[in-house]
Amino acid sequence: MSYGLYVGRNRTADGIAYLAGYGDEPSSHWLEIVPRRRHPDGATLRVGVTPEADMPGRLSDIPQVGETARHIRVSYSYYKGVPAPLTNGGLNEYGVAVRDIWSSSRPELVAMTPPDQTGPNYSDLARLVLERARTAREGVDLIAGLIARHGYSDYGGNSHIVADADEAWVVIEFAGGHGLWVAERLGADSIRASRPGYVGEVPIHDPVQDDFLYPPHFVDFAVEQGWYDAGQGGPFDANAIYGDGKGRWAGVQWIEAEMAARAARSQKIGMPDMLWAVRTPTLTGDTAGYGQVVPLGKPAHDALRVLWHTQAGAVAAPFVPVFMGMIEVPEEYRQHRYLTSGEASRFLDMRHAGRGDTVSMVPQGVESTRSASQACKRLLNLVFQHHEVFLPEVTALWEGVEDQLLASHRRIERSARILIEAGEAGLAADLLTYYGTTELRRALDLVEQVTQGLEIRTRFLFGFSVDPIPRCPPQIW
Repeated sequence: MSYGLYVGRNRTADGIAYLAGYGDEPSSHWLEIVPRRRHPDGATLRVGVTPEADMPGRLSDIPQVGETARHIRVSYSYYKGVPAPLTNGGLNEYGVAVRDIWSSSRPELVAMTPPDQTGPNYSDLARLVLERARTAREGVDLIAGLIARHGYSDYGGNSHIVADADEAWVVIEFAGGHGLWVAERLGADSIRASRPGYVGEVPIHDPVQDDFLYPPHFVDFAVEQGWYDAGQGGPFDANAIYGDGKGRWAGVQWIEAEMAARAARSQKIGMPDMLWAVRTPTLTGDTAGYGQVVPLGKPAHDALRVLWHTQAGAVAAPFVPVFMGMIEVPEEYRQHRYLTSGEASRFLDMRHAGRGDTVSMVPQGVESTRSASQACKRLLNLVFQHHEVFLPEVTALWEGVEDQLLASHRRIERSARILIEAGEAGLAADLLTYYGTTELRRALDLVEQVTQGLEIRTRFLFGFSVDPIPRCPPQIW
């Protein structure tokens, strides 16, 4: 399902835009810094879905570009049978960020989707934007071009928010196999949440508007299906005609109103407000596989771009800055066997090699470290069992940690910039890596220390409930 939130630069205290959100998949999640890569002439990449997917299709090969961009992303191992590894987005070296968010198409379009559909799936599109786009608009054009040339493999409809320092676009990809999509531009004054992604009224009668994009047959197809009466010339509501018809869901209305109220203050919206918007238990619970907040500024060097990350729902961990210039992420935050699809039938034992898919895909060295995902999930369950008592104090702790990180992050950023401008880019990379890995591991240490304390308090104050109905704070979605 997932959640995305964009705030334009005119609504923020520091004058930069932000893109934030989380992925809603229950399978394993891991953090990656993918280096820039060169590809030989004629190279291809495989995209799409298999006959085993919830909405089946065929894998196909599309041309690869000569060079793909360095980027930070969170990957995960399963969703509706779409081939892994999957991603909901992240940030690339050019300052383009993307979030993938579910967006249901109308039932008739879902029914039209051919069982042999081909073309990139939702994760392919997010990854390709990270690998290729230098601006948000390029990302939109890339998605549109890929759908036009290769088709689109869907699971019932989807959307993306693609953003850079100057603007963002909400892109809705509709089911049905007819190449239907629409994009709406968000600007400096925008506050926009997606869950699900939506685009409402599209000004199809205005020949000079440039805030909406769609394919040439976008209106004609609706007319042919009897979903829009061109003769009456009324408003063309994309969500009502091609989507779920529900417009802005309750959670979207709530968080947009909350952020608009914060933006109306003299101090406007700051980084702590963005972290709150991804952490608030009104929206964030066990379904949130991780959290991201991306400041869309224009740093002096690409290595200084940063993505703030939690390995599970942000109620159970502090956000930590991950710099583009880091060489690697700590093993604890890489892929582990915990909740990884297919690992229940595999072994870290070569005696089983050659007997089918029986050897684990996770390196033994990585699996021998702590799993940040598992540790955070354990804490989340401890907190939620007695959230009335534990959640306020744990949230206050994370906010205190993040206040310190915001201060140290600025000093590290300045130090790395000085090193880069002195011709010591390698030393800057070492500094950023040392800082990032140290703070990510420190966050994990804090999670485990808090967990130990809450386990003791739970055992002696409340006991451990065996009620099959889990507890959590009231949530809108």
